[in-house]
Amino acid sequence: MKEILQEIKPIVEEVFHHLHANPEISWKEEKTTQYLKELLEKEGFEVQTFNDSTGLIVTVGPGEPTVGLRTDIDALWQEVDGEYQANHSCGHDAHMTMAVGTMLVLKKLGIPKSGRLKILFQPAEEKGKGALSFIEKGLVDDIDFLYGVHLRPIQEIGNGFSAPAIMHGATKMLKGSILGNDAHGARPNQGQNAIEVMALLVNAIHSIHLDSTIPHSAKITMFNAGGESANIIPGTGIFSIDLRAQTNELMGTLVEEVDRAIQFVAKFSKVQISYDIASEIAAAKVDEIAVKLLAEAIADTVGEEFLTAPILTPGGEDFHYYTLKRPTIKATMLGLGCGLAPGLHHPKMTFEQESMLTGIEILTRTVINTFEHLEKDKEEKESMSLKG
Repeated sequence: MKEILQEIKPIVEEVFHHLHANPEISWKEEKTTQYLKELLEKEGFEVQTFNDSTGLIVTVGPGEPTVGLRTDIDALWQEVDGEYQANHSCGHDAHMTMAVGTMLVLKKLGIPKSGRLKILFQPAEEKGKGALSFIEKGLVDDIDFLYGVHLRPIQEIGNGFSAPAIMHGATKMLKGSILGNDAHGARPNQGQNAIEVMALLVNAIHSIHLDSTIPHSAKITMFNAGGESANIIPGTGIFSIDLRAQTNELMGTLVEEVDRAIQFVAKFSKVQISYDIASEIAAAKVDEIAVKLLAEAIADTVGEEFLTAPILTPGGEDFHYYTLKRPTIKATMLGLGCGLAPGLHHPKMTFEQESMLTGIEILTRTVINTFEHLEKDKEEKESMSLKG
């Protein structure tokens, strides 16, 4: 396999540099989708695109069972050197590159020999909606095992190390508004001060105390009220709240408590406070067999000494909607240590690009391991059936 990796290395480097230089934000990954489509069709793969969204699917082999590999294709919108722009500071350019590289290696190895391989190039991970769109299209209904990959920062895992699972937490983003009445600065009794209302809401949210053994947090991340006139007390304002919880169950409780705090503050302050869930991501639900198969691939690639335990992280990933909405899917995500610094979502994020070849080898071995596991499982069931 090492020889094949060296053969495709120039392609891997070319793909990464193109994707890195041409980032596109969620739901607008048109050029990224087209580039991947043309590249993969040139390599002889059958590509499926969609009229109503970006992203694409590649299916190899007509049989069953099905092993899937998912990658995300969108970039972040952030300030870089004083200018807002699309930027691949979350590593999705590397994820796409590793998916392409894995496909090329598997093709040279003649995998799958039986069964089906399905690669999902999923849009809009940063919005927390892309996985749901693929699920709604029925694109994962036939998948038995599903794997993903995400670069990990140096704060979580050392360069050269890899983890067979990433235990992401649940996330919800609330967008809301306060609706009261403006008042003259000399007559505060004639209106409601949205700034004071927000101060009450901040304290109310900070007073929420849940199970301390499970990481969680709730905090105001944006508030805007008032204008240029300093003698007007603003009665209206807009805000956002970021909610995090390590489990889906605790997230449900946290949302209930935040809602209770909002309703209490609204009643006490005599204003209307409304909000919507702008985005949400489920906490990780990983499968023990998938984790074992991925761990074996890591050990075979880099050695047991570079295999670490699953990573516990407060970050979110919409990958986990696949198992939440389709519980029959056995899934996990490779956490790839690659010297990533200063951190994910930092506008100047960098990582050791050579690690992509390691990621490709791990993913390739994982797919092979999984097909072998499924074939062995099938034979055992047939044997038991004959004995019965």
